[in-house]
Amino acid sequence: MCGAAALLLLGFAVRDAAVVRQLQRAGIRTQGVVVDNTRDDYSDGHNWVPVIAFVDQQGHRVQFSPQIRGTGTNLARGLELQVVYEDGNPQSARVLMWKHVRGPAVDPLLSGVVFAEAGVLIVLKN
Repeated sequence: MCGAAALLLLGFAVRDAAVVRQLQRAGIRTQGVVVDNTRDDYSDGHNWVPVIAFVDQQGHRVQFSPQIRGTGTNLARGLELQVVYEDGNPQSARVLMWKHVRGPAVDPLLSGVVFAEAGVLIVLKN
């Protein structure tokens, strides 16, 4: 079970790393602004999640919330920041900050390594 969980998590990390690489190479950069902060529905309700708005190349206003959530990831309302997204897919937007761009790949990578280590320890004990 640990091995299967490790492979699944490492697969998610590789997929997200590929998305990050594509965004870095061919992503469209634009300015966004934090328009609101909402409570995180998936936690105990104490974390605030920023809502970021920007205008895509077609002139449409797009709003999104970063994937990375939790303590220390909130952004102040009114803050202007750089956003990157895939051409033709503005909903793929990410904030151009290390923790927001690479964080979604790092978390499953570290979790996958922990599960892999647990699987190796179980095999070695038996």
